Amino acid sequence: MAINYSQDSDGIVTFTIDMPDRSANVLNPLFYDALAVALDKVTADDSVTGLILVSGKSKIWIAGADIDVSFGSEDPQEVFASTEALKALLRRIETIGVPVVAALNGTALGGGFETALACHYRIALDNDKIKFGFPEVGLGLLPGGGGVVRTGRLIGLQPAMEWLTQNKKYTPKKTLAAGLIHALATDMDDLMAQAKAWIKANPDAKAPWDAVKRYKIPGGGPNHPKVAGMLAIAPAMMRKETKGNLPAPQATLSALVEGANVDFETACRIESRYFTKLATGQVSRNMINAFWTQLNQIKKGKSRPQGVAPQVTKKVGVLGSGMMGHGIAYVSAMAGMDVVMTDATQDGADAGLAKIEKILGKGVKRGRMTEEKAAGILGKINATADYAELDGCDLIIEAVFENRDLKAKVTKLAEDAMDPTGVFASNTSTLPITGLAEASQRPEKFVGLHFFSPVERMQLVEIIVGEKTDDETLAKAFDYVLAIRKVPIVVNDSRGFYTSRVFGTWTNEGMALLAEGNHPQAIEMAGLQAGMPIGPLALLDEVTLSLCKHVRDQAVTDLAAEGKQHTAHPGEAVMDKMIELGRPGRVGGGGFYDYNGHDKSLWPELTSMFVNGKEPLSQAEMIDRILFAQSVETARCIEEGVLRTAADGNLGAIFGWGYAPHHGGTLQFINAYGLPEFVARAEELAAAYGPRFAPPQLLKDMATNGKTF
Repeated sequence: MAINYSQDSDGIVTFTIDMPDRSANVLNPLFYDALAVALDKVTADDSVTGLILVSGKSKIWIAGADIDVSFGSEDPQEVFASTEALKALLRRIETIGVPVVAALNGTALGGGFETALACHYRIALDNDKIKFGFPEVGLGLLPGGGGVVRTGRLIGLQPAMEWLTQNKKYTPKKTLAAGLIHALATDMDDLMAQAKAWIKANPDAKAPWDAVKRYKIPGGGPNHPKVAGMLAIAPAMMRKETKGNLPAPQATLSALVEGANVDFETACRIESRYFTKLATGQVSRNMINAFWTQLNQIKKGKSRPQGVAPQVTKKVGVLGSGMMGHGIAYVSAMAGMDVVMTDATQDGADAGLAKIEKILGKGVKRGRMTEEKAAGILGKINATADYAELDGCDLIIEAVFENRDLKAKVTKLAEDAMDPTGVFASNTSTLPITGLAEASQRPEKFVGLHFFSPVERMQLVEIIVGEKTDDETLAKAFDYVLAIRKVPIVVNDSRGFYTSRVFGTWTNEGMALLAEGNHPQAIEMAGLQAGMPIGPLALLDEVTLSLCKHVRDQAVTDLAAEGKQHTAHPGEAVMDKMIELGRPGRVGGGGFYDYNGHDKSLWPELTSMFVNGKEPLSQAEMIDRILFAQSVETARCIEEGVLRTAADGNLGAIFGWGYAPHHGGTLQFINAYGLPEFVARAEELAAAYGPRFAPPQLLKDMATNGKTF
């Protein structure tokens, strides 16, 4: 049974939620059936004086809905009915006639936290590893089990918006301060003792909205002057933030405000209607596919070689202590590994260590770790200029400048010192791994690990498999990436791999649009409206045009060595012109933008230099070019065998360069657009703007055969 039922001598019943064969309790039909049976038993027994809900799992109270079985239907009537059925079940807890306590001995998220809110009193263990919150907005949804209605009525409309729309997880202390739980307990004995004591002291307990006929929302309802002022500007602020691409925050606000004007039951139905609209919409399907289905597939090892035993990394060597190197050292030490971080000089290594100390200091200041823990992590890092210190490292990660000769030099030095059975990885963003492996004594133990900057914040690591990389080496790299709590995608070796190659398509397209005479402000807005986190010109300023030119020039040289010719992108002429003018980007003092401290504005000369009075393209046309450029190139990566799975492509795009999350990834964008329709539109763009938009044969075949990614 998913719920174990017990009753003590005082008549207090305990539901111990402990779903069989699951590491976490989740909301699914098995749980619903067990809860209904247990509630029937309470209702039928007059001796019951109270009810406690507690988890039989050590870390999780209820993790939330079982996504795999809860969001399969696209039928609005079916979704609405199932949502109302869940609400009715939780409402039974709330109106069962005896005091009900949620004894929160583990994390409760989403529907799990909604279950807790349906109880009259909530006590949590005082443990910062326990988290509460509503992650639904991250899947394009809103809480559909009464969470919107109850949260607004418990803590007020404005505080509720923060809880419901920001996809944050809160500790028990912060949840207590917010007013969504009532007390903290030191341990399990204290938790259960407090729960029973409260039941005995409150035999007639009811939810506040049931206990008071005209219950008033804290802080006032929608018509209260202060609240009305906030609500007047909230939609505009949301649209500024989401560009209209993410409907969940707006739907949550609507459900919250409309529900506050009516009785509790009607408010719950309003919530169900908004939930149904989101759950049956394309955006939520895209986001669930990416952030739930495919992300879990990757974390469970879909891209990892099967049949290879788990590979544990104990001692990591990081070559280079600059921006990438010290970040890699930090995340490795945070994962409990011993780290040797080298640099050409001891002063350079010490400077890298100082940057790590600064990152740890911020964590202490924000309450994320103690000073003792920070000191322990720093103590795991040996910053040195002596390569002999790499002795015993079972994984070396090279993070020096993008220069083949330099990489070859440090590869030899490190391999002479490291564990002879260990793995050597290069953190390169563009240089083919097979070529770099030629400097290695053991090319089968050579792999690419492409981190993204800043390493401590970016979630993705792109693992690049060279021609000679063996399965054990790939498994070692994959397991290391999971151990440092990042998302691994696996790609085969090629120029630019996957992420750098496709990333360049949309920034180049931004420059091409400028070269054609479109206004720079319109180009930037098209990028934002497409769902990208920043406009293409602003992003190029951050990356620096000089780096883009270096990558382009290296590609030209390499292709010439292979007897091939580089095909220039029309945006490259803008890049060369800006560099010629001494405007390579932000670090160079200015690029497409002028900078004044934290403020920036588009360089005025861009308009006179590029805008030519020609009829500008529509925003929709520019948005299509930005999105299609990325998806067509991703499809080519699948066709050429660079990408192994659609999951790697979608999540690599979202986590790697910030591709529009509401589309669910570059390949999911094609699925949602429709293969035949996508091919037709790509052919239109190719005819108008060039062969870079031409759909590869793979897409044409898929469109003909009715297949999707």
